[in-house]
Amino acid sequence: MTGRAASGRSAGVAALRLALSVLAPLLLVLSVVPPLATYARRFEFVEAIQFCLLAVTVPVFVACGAPWRRLGLAAAEPPRTGDDGDMVAPTGLRRADRLALGRRRHPEPWRAVVMAVAYLAAVVLWRVPAMVDALVRHPWLVLVEAAILVPLGVALWLELVESPPLTPRLTRPHRVAMAAVVMWVIWVLAYLVGLAHGAWYHGFDHTVATGISVSADQQFTSGVMWAMSGAAFVPVVFWNLIFWLQSEEDPDAELYRLVRQEHTRGRPLDPGSA
Repeated sequence: MTGRAASGRSAGVAALRLALSVLAPLLLVLSVVPPLATYARRFEFVEAIQFCLLAVTVPVFVACGAPWRRLGLAAAEPPRTGDDGDMVAPTGLRRADRLALGRRRHPEPWRAVVMAVAYLAAVVLWRVPAMVDALVRHPWLVLVEAAILVPLGVALWLELVESPPLTPRLTRPHRVAMAAVVMWVIWVLAYLVGLAHGAWYHGFDHTVATGISVSADQQFTSGVMWAMSGAAFVPVVFWNLIFWLQSEEDPDAELYRLVRQEHTRGRPLDPGSA
């Protein structure tokens, strides 16, 4: 019964990953072509939807969809650990397999931090008024935006979620912290727009013909960025937090163990007391 339930869960996870893998490129295309691309040049909140799709939603779907085997970037059969500790696969290791092996051998957390900093720098760059106004005047820039935000977003999410055969380099507490920091930065950018007294972006037309005021458009923009980023990052925070709390030792017992270790290092044990 347990094996049947596990098989059912595996089939469900596989179906979900397949659906996300199909939705990711579909959303990417829909983000950069009309009608969304057209309305994104007229309304701030639609441009915010476009930005969140490129910076958050599409990367999430790619990482969680784990399309590496379907794209031929990973071995068709899951690699296993050989007698010498290396990963081996009947059909040979592919690019994603070698990357996964390298991440396991060298799980330096600073690499994930560098990736997060690069992602946040790109996010801030594409939300500053000058850049958003440039997107309104030059619609073709959305292709450049997508080419920058999507790869960086995928790289960030590979540090936060499992994407077989790739696993995050960060421990669960560090994943919680990184997801929270990235989400807060996006929220701060959203609040700056929503709480602005005047027009934050000047490239949009807010005449009577558009039917929406500057204030309403900016508040919708803030709400969109808050909701779409929260829907992606909040589950990661709580999922990893719950797993970490369930798998870790009792906090008090861990604290006592660390204290005993410190005493042991600082004062040698009396041989007669052993």
